[in-house]
Amino acid sequence: MKKLSVKPKNWLLSFHVASGGIWFGAALCMVVVALFKGGKAGNGDELYAINYILKVLDDFVVIPSANLSLLTGGLLSWLTIWGFFKHYWVIFKWVATVTLIVSGTIWLGPWVNAMTSISEAERLQALHNPLYLFDQRGALIGGAIQTSLILVIIAVSVIKPWGRRILKTKPSEEPSASTS
Repeated sequence: MKKLSVKPKNWLLSFHVASGGIWFGAALCMVVVALFKGGKAGNGDELYAINYILKVLDDFVVIPSANLSLLTGGLLSWLTIWGFFKHYWVIFKWVATVTLIVSGTIWLGPWVNAMTSISEAERLQALHNPLYLFDQRGALIGGAIQTSLILVIIAVSVIKPWGRRILKTKPSEEPSASTS
């Protein structure tokens, strides 16, 4: 397949960098809000509003930007010389990104959704609900870990450590010597 020329590649790379930055920024905002405001609400409406904001950030910023980052990364691997498996740093980014998206889908998103539902129904009494407290702690710790790993992915994108993989190739057959 034909590879992208410089200008389209740079546009695609710009979208990739922007989506990764938006993903990191929104995830960091979620952690900061959860850390400094999550358990310190003055009333039930405030607690619900905090959780609702976390849910909106997750549903409408984190999830789309994470998926856009994955999509643009895939297009960059496919349409440029970087490839999917030629460089260790690209492999790391793939594994880390997919792991973060899957863990966010399985754990973080459902925890935020549960916190929002519980706080909507119980208001300030949610702070005494063991399930709410478990979800809150999980979302905060998991969110902090995820945000840290997104930052590592960004650093790996810039530094590009570990270099290019040395791919084993089959030895070419030696031409047989002709006897005269």
